Amino acid sequence: MLRQTKRGASFCGGLVVCVVLIGLPSTPPALRAGDWPQILGPHRNGEAENETLADSWPGDGPKTIWQRPVGRGYAGLTGVLFHRIEEEERVEAIDVATGKERWHFAIPTNYSSGISPDDGPRCVPIIHGDQVVVFGVQGTLACLRLTDGAKVWSQNTHSEFRATEGYFGAGSSPIVEGDKVIVNVGGAKTEAGVVAFSLSAGKVLWKVGREDASYSSPVAVTIGGTRHLIVETRLTTYSFDPETGKIRFLLPFGQRGPTVNGANPTVIGDHLFLTASYGVGAVYGRIHDASFDTLWASDDVLSTQYATCIADRGLLYGINGRDDVGRASLRLIDPANQKVVWEKADFGYGTLLKADGKLIAQKTDGGLVLIRCNPERYVELASASIFTGKTFALPALSNGRVYVRDEHTLKCLDLSR
Repeated sequence: MLRQTKRGASFCGGLVVCVVLIGLPSTPPALRAGDWPQILGPHRNGEAENETLADSWPGDGPKTIWQRPVGRGYAGLTGVLFHRIEEEERVEAIDVATGKERWHFAIPTNYSSGISPDDGPRCVPIIHGDQVVVFGVQGTLACLRLTDGAKVWSQNTHSEFRATEGYFGAGSSPIVEGDKVIVNVGGAKTEAGVVAFSLSAGKVLWKVGREDASYSSPVAVTIGGTRHLIVETRLTTYSFDPETGKIRFLLPFGQRGPTVNGANPTVIGDHLFLTASYGVGAVYGRIHDASFDTLWASDDVLSTQYATCIADRGLLYGINGRDDVGRASLRLIDPANQKVVWEKADFGYGTLLKADGKLIAQKTDGGLVLIRCNPERYVELASASIFTGKTFALPALSNGRVYVRDEHTLKCLDLSR
């Protein structure tokens, strides 16, 4: 059973939590739902709009505006936090000025990972209009009312479509397209690899594919008047018509065995870049209305474990390598010419955001780094140690504030000029 609870200013408890940052009139201005509404920001590409960031930080790092405890989980922020406390997955709305709770919603769970030490959620929540959509680690898809956290509908996708939990539970963040919530479910046994649900009532509108799920999240793009929903599954990347589920094109991408497709597809104009580690490598090609032309495939240019690449002026910034093997590097590549432009060796693993001509790198060792977007060389502007624990969750950025978390703490940091 799903439970919704409304309380006063302070909050405690719950397994998977989704924190919706709902601002009160304050200075600086509060984070609004449209500022960072889904994984990797407004356009799911890691770029924050209309931001003005400082070019340097104080010696002890950016100012901490507030911090608060959080539970387990690797789910990134959207202005919404998703985490686990005890035996619940929770969605929690907070006051962005203070971090205090306004409401929370709980989803019971008994998930336990046989591989990861963490048993919390992985998927980034979505804020869409007056609704919040969350996808829990055991495949519970729920739609809530943004104003008070009341449940609109829910579906247990793993049970309904006989999907497996994979290595780390459900980890592909859903996407909202028009009146549909589209999920990389992984119901291979029931031809429900990818499923579209109605946003208003949770009704299944279409399902397609004998595919297991990946840990990559779908993106949608319009090219030449044609809308493409691009989804990486366990072993195949598809373009669907999001309205009907019709397959526009597909290409093999992935590898059997202990491998993961984790980075989201990156679209540059009418070109698509896919990348994975574990010997899978990268693929770059051109998108047509109903076909895809592979221009090159290589494991030497940029192969990343799960961090999505950031596009800038036709080039791509990305983390080459893995968090668990060796020492990863930061690379700028020119995909059109299949070459590495520059590399910062031994940079370490992490995730990237872009704003105001700069990159914000949240490293898994707790470091935060500010880097100039420079097509000629690596230019580091500032760095600080923000956490001592492992930091896997994607950060969110709005109004000069970055929201970051490790295994125990959520912090709101001031990066504004």
